[in-house]
Amino acid sequence: MIHIFIGTKAQLIKMAPLMRVLQDRGHDYNFIYSGQHRDTVDDILANFAISKKPDVTLYHGRDITGIVQMGKWAFDIMRKYSSSEHAAELFRNDKNGIVLNHGDTFSTLLGSALAKRHGLKSAHVESGLRSHNILHPFPEELTRLATFRLSDYFFAPGAWALANLAGYRGVKINTLHNTLCDALRHTSHQTAASRAPGYGLVSVHRFENIFFRKRLQLIVDMLLASDPARPKLFILHKPTEKKLKQYGLYDRLAACSHIELHPRYDYFRFIALLRGSDYLVTDGGSNQEECSYLGLPCLLMRKATERQEGLGHNTVLSGYDQAIVRSFMEQPERYRRPPLEILQSPSELIIDSLQAFID
Repeated sequence: MIHIFIGTKAQLIKMAPLMRVLQDRGHDYNFIYSGQHRDTVDDILANFAISKKPDVTLYHGRDITGIVQMGKWAFDIMRKYSSSEHAAELFRNDKNGIVLNHGDTFSTLLGSALAKRHGLKSAHVESGLRSHNILHPFPEELTRLATFRLSDYFFAPGAWALANLAGYRGVKINTLHNTLCDALRHTSHQTAASRAPGYGLVSVHRFENIFFRKRLQLIVDMLLASDPARPKLFILHKPTEKKLKQYGLYDRLAACSHIELHPRYDYFRFIALLRGSDYLVTDGGSNQEECSYLGLPCLLMRKATERQEGLGHNTVLSGYDQAIVRSFMEQPERYRRPPLEILQSPSELIIDSLQAFID
């Protein structure tokens, strides 16, 4: 049996296309939800028309966001579910199944560790991503290294990612692209953004940006100084909003006539806004991938990125260099590219491979 272990909104968005493949083929699977992010789970399942709800939910409290909070949460779950008496609850006493984990979160590491603890194989989707810089991004780069060592099957989204797995034992498969391209395909029937064109989108949330006042100040100053004729829609993650208020930056943004502060939207509505925008300013890896597939100009507010999608084409890695930031913001249209045409579905390739491994 395939056991899908998910903990965050981003993971669910990227794994939803695989779940749809299983659903459309009439194959049962075990959906284990760590509970790391709970606010938007039902919305995402509804967006992708996935009828299955989690078979097991490991945590029912508030969303886990802080690093210390995550560490304690992961330790408590690992301690509770490591005992053999929980094997039936977690994995239906399956001895030959594969636990499918995604990405680089604490939930990824947790799912991989629980799979090994109970004698199951562990498969890693979006494997092989490396920035080769422990602090950028932190703690994701460390999480990846640990997950690689716990994995038996590696699904890498390109030859560059596959090359990063050369030192690890296991079955390695190049899916050519990220499953996010399948998620975008599911959104293609949605209507356009419900606003006039001529706007930019902003979404920042990473630890290295919002937990350092100087760096968040730099981003805010950049937005305030940008072209007042083009509105900027700042999509606020809860931790970002909290830090903006803590540092006294929220009111400055709210008072600016060309900046609009918005709560997070469901995935399909966000992608509709993204498709209709002129550019995106972000620190999110998934956002970088989305812009690459859409050909949308993207300014990446990071020192380094573990992803290659869009670099040298539509995506500019800022490195926090103010000259690079200013140049992009003055003429973002220079970086627009035609959307990529993806012929092979990575989600179908992964499910085909997993079923062959189990059979």
